[in-house]
Amino acid sequence: MSAQLFLYDAPEDAGRFLPLALSRPIGELRYGASLLRERWEALLGRPVAGHLAAPHLAHFVEPDAPGVVREPGDVGTARLLFRSTFVPDSPAAIGAVGSEQVRFVDEGGETVGVSLPAGRRWEGLAKTEGWPVAPVPGRRLAGVWQLVGDLPTILAADLERLAGEGAASIIPRGSTVLGDPALLRTDRAVVEPHVVFDLRQGPIALDPGVEVRAFTRLAGPLAVAQGARLVGGMIGGSTIGPRCVVHGEVSSSVFLGYANKAHDGFVGHSVIGRWVNIGAGTVTSNLKNTYGPVRVTLDGTRHETGLVNLGALIGDHVKTAIGTMLPTGCVIGVGANLFGSRRPDAVVPPFAWGLDEPDGVLECGRFLEIAARVLPRREVTVDEATRRYLAAVWAKATGGAPCA
Repeated sequence: MSAQLFLYDAPEDAGRFLPLALSRPIGELRYGASLLRERWEALLGRPVAGHLAAPHLAHFVEPDAPGVVREPGDVGTARLLFRSTFVPDSPAAIGAVGSEQVRFVDEGGETVGVSLPAGRRWEGLAKTEGWPVAPVPGRRLAGVWQLVGDLPTILAADLERLAGEGAASIIPRGSTVLGDPALLRTDRAVVEPHVVFDLRQGPIALDPGVEVRAFTRLAGPLAVAQGARLVGGMIGGSTIGPRCVVHGEVSSSVFLGYANKAHDGFVGHSVIGRWVNIGAGTVTSNLKNTYGPVRVTLDGTRHETGLVNLGALIGDHVKTAIGTMLPTGCVIGVGANLFGSRRPDAVVPPFAWGLDEPDGVLECGRFLEIAARVLPRREVTVDEATRRYLAAVWAKATGGAPCA
């Protein structure tokens, strides 16, 4: 029987993957055309059985996602456990899980995973120093900004591989194709006439159930997940998760899924969490006036990203008002509501309520009440498990007690 596979959020990684790591396991972030978790599943040909993540995420629940576990599986079975910030290049070095314990290391000698044979308990990476070592080719992500920084190369490679695996697509009637039509994969998407597909800079892949409205211009590389709707504007160089609604100008951005950007406004070089609502005319700045590298502040620490282009890092359940202007490299905490007469600062705290009152906080009960209205709009039920999960995130972010 194949070993069970688990992903591990090391505590030292969490701060560098805010604001999104506050409300979800790092493995549920989108890197290129797929989630980090999905990359492992495709590579090793088995599902991720669970995430080892922060305690406040114990009740994490999301459609089609594995839950958070306290221990990596049954000690009586063989298990593979990898750091969720590590992206492997090949499964060959991992090999079959045998009766021996193994410590997997990256090219710098850093521990990125372990093979736990049946009977061996998980005691943390620090307890594996003396284990036999197996190198694994791949890369460790330094921080959340790499979801944007690596996007052009990773997304193009993902899409080229997918194009080689699938059958040739039929060009949608009434659309215009610029570049090689073989780089287009529509896969039963619904495409209205007068859509432009620009394939000169990379492939475009539309999953089943995607809808593209007339007068939308799509530029590769671009991956759009199942059930998303593109309803106008210029959208390119991006990866758009399931059930998103996207309109306007979008460039080099990552949408995790279930987000709503239904109106005009520019989003560039940004990461958009789940259940975000971007108000009409919201604009991100993705370039400093000096054209210098962008720095971001995460959990009170200033990070050099090395990126000249970086827009906004927007946590789950964020809402922006009409005409919101977001500064370069800004970080918006989970559940924040941006409205008022002031422009947002470079860092907006989680569950901030408005911009004019710096100490305004969205109350827990009110947050759950809003979520109970929003999630069913995408056919997601807000049950007791979901309420427990969201209340625990609110409590962790605000220092308050979880509401009922």
